[in-house]
Amino acid sequence: MASDRPTDAETRTRAAIDQLLTGDIPVGLKCDVKSLCLLAGVPRATLYRTYPHLKTEFEQRRSGAQEAGQHPDPRLAQIQRLKTEIVALRERLARRDVEITEHKTFRAMALSRLAAQHDEITSLRAQLLRAPDAKVRALPTR
Repeated sequence: MASDRPTDAETRTRAAIDQLLTGDIPVGLKCDVKSLCLLAGVPRATLYRTYPHLKTEFEQRRSGAQEAGQHPDPRLAQIQRLKTEIVALRERLARRDVEITEHKTFRAMALSRLAAQHDEITSLRAQLLRAPDAKVRALPTR
């Protein structure tokens, strides 16, 4: 009959599991096994040896909460949000890099065309000066 009654350490560990998973995490702790042991006042070796079912229960409930979109540890939620933001910013940066490359290509092509047009105009002016009796007439300048 005594084996059916939970021990004090098991009761404290269950209470610590509930506290961590509801997001009531004391300063300096996380939602992890190490913090669970500290909060329950149970050595980690005891948790692994004597109460492996509680460790498993904690990890399963924590994983289930995370899969459901709940984050008991606000720092973990912030880390996940920042990782998502970093991915979005990297994609945005890659798009900008492509745009900049396209603009540089367009600029080079535009400068090349302007240089060709300038050479054409210079060539036509030179022809006009060399052949004054040709059928080409100079336009009046302002």
